[in-house]
Amino acid sequence: MKQQRDVPQDRYYFVGIIFFILGLGTLLPWNFFMTASLYFQGRLNTTGWSNGTVIIGKEYYFNNWMTLLSQLPLLLFTLLNSFLYQRISEMMRIAGSLVFILLLFILTAVLVKVPMKEDRFFSVTMATIWFINSFGAVLQGSLFGLVGMLPQKYSSIFMSGQGLAGTFAAIAMLLAIASDTDSETAALGYFITPCVGTLVTLISYLLLPRLVSQLYTQTHLKGKSDAPFCMSFLAFISSFHSM
Repeated sequence: MKQQRDVPQDRYYFVGIIFFILGLGTLLPWNFFMTASLYFQGRLNTTGWSNGTVIIGKEYYFNNWMTLLSQLPLLLFTLLNSFLYQRISEMMRIAGSLVFILLLFILTAVLVKVPMKEDRFFSVTMATIWFINSFGAVLQGSLFGLVGMLPQKYSSIFMSGQGLAGTFAAIAMLLAIASDTDSETAALGYFITPCVGTLVTLISYLLLPRLVSQLYTQTHLKGKSDAPFCMSFLAFISSFHSM
């Protein structure tokens, strides 16, 4: 009971909200690409007419390749993350991953309006899926290490955000389909959504150290925190400054 009273109070739930957003942001890449599989298949599996005969285009097996190039980097870079933490600061890994994920989402949105041959579009999309999931694996592993420094409730909040990512992508797709615009504009709006979501995630992460520092300082000055918990908060705050 004493330890519960000693835990710093996130009175306005700002830290909890940020960890919820961070959890949501970690799984946006996988969910938005998976939900948009019909868009990609529509651009790849084209048909044409020649002398009154239907010509079926090349089969790309998009879903199979997408799953492989999503799960393989997730495995490799999750393992690599255990070595990266010794050489690259936590802030650099998390903020850097979010920046690259944002750039790759912007590239995907731009390609909606760019005419491109199927083979080239497939290659660019597969490369995007590989890299965006690689950065996603580094991001997710780093954030799990970060949230582990705080009370267990923040881990629950973080995973709740992850659970909402699929629903968020599905709602974005439904809104795109329900819109009165043409399919190209609807797809553009759909892929702009994770761009905004990733940008909000990045800004939230950059605000996190100040909020946690204030939370620790306020509680420490009131004399309500015990030593072990104070040390965990100090370790959490210092992780942002070990550049």
